[in-house]
Amino acid sequence: MIIEPVRPFLACEFRVKSATEAWERNRAWALRREVFCQEQGLFGDDDRDSIDDVAIALVALSSLAITHEDVVGTVRIHQQQPGLWWGSRLAVARPYRKVGAIGTSLIRLAVGSARGFGCQRFLAHVQSGNAPLFHALRWRTLEEVMLHGRPHHFMQADLAHYPALTTPETGFLSHLKQAA
Repeated sequence: MIIEPVRPFLACEFRVKSATEAWERNRAWALRREVFCQEQGLFGDDDRDSIDDVAIALVALSSLAITHEDVVGTVRIHQQQPGLWWGSRLAVARPYRKVGAIGTSLIRLAVGSARGFGCQRFLAHVQSGNAPLFHALRWRTLEEVMLHGRPHHFMQADLAHYPALTTPETGFLSHLKQAA
């Protein structure tokens, strides 16, 4: 008898929205620490900086039935000056990285929410390995740079591709695409 390995359970539905509860913000920070500090070693024990004082945290919440289980993805957005918005610290929990939709949904929510707040230009520094995803989502590379000792793309979103979202606290539901 051949026993197939059991894949870990992944919730198939999730909501992407702005973090409105303390536990959502705390889990978003914990996920960022896992990804940027522990896994990638980009920062010491904490990746938080002064931008967190003004940023809007966005989260992807895994859903089980009608309750939200955990934060499985996050990104932050902030307005640097009127009309100029930035996205940063996009992180997705390791088990959810190869299934598709979470990073894409967070990017859609980030740019769409900023547009709802009057964004005229949306920028981000993106790790080079993630640049192809952003190119597929209609971003363009303005320049290649080194940040935190790693190659990044300084990128700009094509705002025409992202409808304005006026209710980021509600966000939207999305479904995972299971990898083969």
